Amino acid sequence: MKYQVGDTVLLLHSNEEGEVKEIMNENMVLVNVDGVEFPVFTDQIDFPYFKRFSEQSKAKKEADKNKKIYVDQIKKEKSSDKVKDAPEGVFLSFVPVYNNQHYEDEILKFKIYLINLNHENYQFEYSAQYKSNAEFVVENKLSSGQDFYLHDITNEELNDLSKFRFLFSLEKPQKEKEEVLEVGLKIKAKTFFQKIDEMHVNNVSSFKFLVFDIYPSKKPEPYFPVNVKYGKPLTGRSSEPPRSVIDIHIEKILDHHFGMDNFQILQTQLAYFEKYFELSVAHMQPKLIVIHGVGTGKLRDEIHEILRHKKEAKSFTNKYHPAFGFGATEIYFQY
Repeated sequence: MKYQVGDTVLLLHSNEEGEVKEIMNENMVLVNVDGVEFPVFTDQIDFPYFKRFSEQSKAKKEADKNKKIYVDQIKKEKSSDKVKDAPEGVFLSFVPVYNNQHYEDEILKFKIYLINLNHENYQFEYSAQYKSNAEFVVENKLSSGQDFYLHDITNEELNDLSKFRFLFSLEKPQKEKEEVLEVGLKIKAKTFFQKIDEMHVNNVSSFKFLVFDIYPSKKPEPYFPVNVKYGKPLTGRSSEPPRSVIDIHIEKILDHHFGMDNFQILQTQLAYFEKYFELSVAHMQPKLIVIHGVGTGKLRDEIHEILRHKKEAKSFTNKYHPAFGFGATEIYFQY
């Protein structure tokens, strides 16, 4: 549902603003306007932020038309994002494209860029996930100081957007750094239009959101007890969070595995995989990456055989990944 109880909405037929009091069903909400409550179809309402922004922009332009500007008041051009003293981080940048046929600042669409102000080079996977289950995916390299164009997005697509999702890995892996960094970015409509307003007030051509500042160091691998005899995780740990990437090499699962035969090792690895597969399903994750290595292919084949019998596994692939080579399987879920 696009709207939630307490949201301020605009009635398209009357141009009035009201508050959502109740979600009646997928297509209808109960709205309060000046103390009067009545049901409204969701396609007859919208968020009021763009209307407010347009009115403020028009009023500002009218005021600026009648205001004298002296030479010493003209702002100097701002330098680009890639200045020496700029804060470090990776940002998602939006550059609006305007309709030049209209007097008002009518934005037709936004060009989206990924900006790397860190000193490291990254491999990345980017996806824009929509409520309609559509998904746009890009995989590429992001060098230090680089702006990478991702795609265009319209206002209609922004309304349907669920979140932006990123997977980053260092181009040159470091032992003390995480193998993969996953980031989810969900931008509220109110925050988005506030950024547009600030962009015009500050007379700049774009605005951006921080994806991450510093690529994280590797955390100590937690120990998860496994019942080696039966190859099942011990119970009582249902509160554990899911993971988007799991490494099922035996040395990543157990601190001490010496003395175990190949069958015991394999059963422990499969139990570990099953555990995080179920956690991913319980939290309705869209994707899970399983690092199993190349080796003889025995572990990979066992994983793939299990996945063929999992109804939640929409698809899986063992294609080349910049961070893991051919030693990982990517699983996509369906619910």
